[in-house]
Amino acid sequence: MAMTEPTSDLAPAPAPARCEPGDWVEIELVLLEPAERAANLPPETAEKPLVMWINGFAQADAAIGDEVVVETMTGRAVTGRLSCARPGYYHTFGDHIAELAHVGPDLRARIAAYRKAGAR
Repeated sequence: MAMTEPTSDLAPAPAPARCEPGDWVEIELVLLEPAERAANLPPETAEKPLVMWINGFAQADAAIGDEVVVETMTGRAVTGRLSCARPGYYHTFGDHIAELAHVGPDLRARIAAYRKAGAR
C-alpha cells in the first residue's frame, strides 16, 4: 500500500521565534551523544545523538535555541533547548479507506442484535 501526501489544504502557521513565560513550547534534550550510544546500533543510527522532545509551559522568555525550563502537564520541571514556541499538531491519519468505512456501524448493529437476543 503506497503512502500518499495528506490532502488537506490547511498549512500550519509559522511558529514564533520567541516564547514568553506561560507559552506552550517544545524543548529538546540530547540524552546520549553518538559516542555514548550502544555499539550494536546500525551505523546510520549510531552516528546521531539520541534526542528527546518534551512539551510544556515556558517558565521564562527564550528564543529558539536558548535553554529554558518548562513545566510539563504532569508538573515536572525540565530544562532543554527551545525548539518550537507554541507547537501544534499537524498529523493526519491519512486518506479515507473505503473498505473500513462500514466497520463502526456494522459492529454497533451486531452488538445491538446480540443484546436484543438477551445474551449479555
